[in-house]
Amino acid sequence: MTKKLGIETRPIPGGRGQFDVLADGRVLFSKHAEGRFPEEDEILAQLG
Repeated sequence: MTKKLGIETRPIPGGRGQFDVLADGRVLFSKHAEGRFPEEDEILAQLG
């Protein structure tokens, strides 16, 4: 994401199996809700 959009990212430890993508406090993707990991383009589309 840094290369494509100039956005710095950082992992934040969560619960076991938790994988959420947040931006400015807004949930862009939740593995728990979707039952899968996001595709890179899904996240980039919401950010760019």
